[in-house]
Amino acid sequence: MEVLNRVAQAMQTVFTTQAEKAARDSGFCRRKSPLGGPVFVQAMTFACLGHPLPTLGDFCQAAAAAGAFVQPQSFDDRFGPAACECLRLSLADAVRQVIAQTPLAGGLLARFTAVAIQDGSTVVLPDCLEGVWRGNGGRTDHNTRSAVKLQVRLDLRGGRLSGPFLTAGRASDQACPLQGDDELAPGSLRIADLGYFDLDEFARLDGKGVYFLSRYQHGTALFAVLPQPKRLELAEWLAQQGEGVIDVAVRIGSRHRLGGRLVAIRVPPEVAQARRERLLESAKKRGKAVSAGRLKLCGWTLLLTNIPVGMASAEELEVLRRCRWQIELLFKLWKSGNGLGKSRSDKPYRVLGEVYAKMIAAVVQHWVLVAGCWEESRRSLTKAAKVVRQQALSLAAALGDLGPLLQALALTVRCLAAGSRTHRSRKDPRTWQLLNLKDHCGVPLS
Repeated sequence: MEVLNRVAQAMQTVFTTQAEKAARDSGFCRRKSPLGGPVFVQAMTFACLGHPLPTLGDFCQAAAAAGAFVQPQSFDDRFGPAACECLRLSLADAVRQVIAQTPLAGGLLARFTAVAIQDGSTVVLPDCLEGVWRGNGGRTDHNTRSAVKLQVRLDLRGGRLSGPFLTAGRASDQACPLQGDDELAPGSLRIADLGYFDLDEFARLDGKGVYFLSRYQHGTALFAVLPQPKRLELAEWLAQQGEGVIDVAVRIGSRHRLGGRLVAIRVPPEVAQARRERLLESAKKRGKAVSAGRLKLCGWTLLLTNIPVGMASAEELEVLRRCRWQIELLFKLWKSGNGLGKSRSDKPYRVLGEVYAKMIAAVVQHWVLVAGCWEESRRSLTKAAKVVRQQALSLAAALGDLGPLLQALALTVRCLAAGSRTHRSRKDPRTWQLLNLKDHCGVPLS
C-alpha cells in the first residue's frame, strides 16, 4: 500500500502543480483557457496510454475524463514548439519521481543491493525537427536527419526506472547522463552493453564498491595475473585453452590495470559463424577490414567483471548477462504496445508531442507495474501493461482527488494480479526461472 500511495502522490504532482508550472515555463499558456497546462498534459498522456495511435477524438475523451470539454480542432491548433516543450518539461518532472518496490528477497539477484541494466533506444523524427533533436544522417534523404535517443536504467530488484533521459540521436551512449552518476549504491551490479564500455567508468564504479558486468570490448588490453603478469594475446591464448568454461583473474586496461575476471564461454559453431557474418557485413558497410584474430574471437562469449568468484560462478554470470535483454523487452513494449515512435499525423510538432506524451505514459505505466506486480517474479510485462492501458481513462478521471485515485489504482492492481502471470517453459527456461534456480550448473552456456 505504501508504494501505491507513492504512485498516487507522484501522479498528482506531475499532472497538476508541475504541469501548471511546465505550461508557464514553456509559454504554452499565456491566458486562461479550457485547454490549460494540466488538462493538456493529462489528456495527451492518458490518451496515448490508452491508445497506441491516438486520434484527436481520443485526446478530447481524455480531456473530458479530466473534467474539460475541448473540441478536436483546439488540440490540432495547439501543437507547436511551446506545446512540445510543455510536455518535455512534464516528462522531466515524471522522471524525477522515485518509485520502487521492496527488493525481491530470493534468487540470484538478492546477492546484490540492486541489479541495474541500462541501455538506449532511438526514435526517428521528421527531418524538419533536426534543429530540436539531431539524428545520425544516413544513406537516404528521408527520416535520417532528426532522432531522439532515450537513455534508461532499470533496477531488476526493486523496479526503479531511471529515465528516459533524452539525448540527440547522434549522441554517444558514453556521454549519456547515466554515465558518471551517483545513483548506484555500494553492492549494486551494473549491466550494460558495449556502447557503455568505458574503463574510466568501470574504475569509478569499482572504487565506489559497485560491481560491473560487460562483454569484452575488442582491443582492450588484458593482463594475466598468474603464473606471471603479462599481456594476453587473447585469440591465440584462448585457442590454447581446453574445452571447458574459462574463468581467470586478469588486470583490465593498459593504464588502469583494473582487477577483475575474464570469463570465456565457447559458443556452438553455428552461433560463431552467424557472428562472423554479421561482423563482416558491418565492416563492409563501413569500408573496413576485420582481422583474423577478431574473427576467431567470434567463437566465444567473453565477459569482464569485478564480481568475486565466491559471489557468482561463471554459469551465474551468464544468467546475469541474459538479464540485459529485459531492458530490450521494455523498449519493445514501449514501441509496440505503447506505439512510441508512431503517429497518425505527419505534422512534425504533433509527432514530437506524441513522442513526449507516450514517454510520460510509459513512465506512469511502469509506476503502476512496480506497485502492482513487481514482487511477482512470474510476471509478464506485456500482459500487465495491457491491463494498465485498459484503465487509462479511469486513472485520468480520478487525478483530481487522492481518495478516488487510490481506488482506481487499487482496482488496476487487482486486475494485474489476475492477468499478468507468465508460464514456465521447460524447453527454453525464462529469465525468471534461471534467476530462481538454486544450482546453475545445468544452465546451457552460449
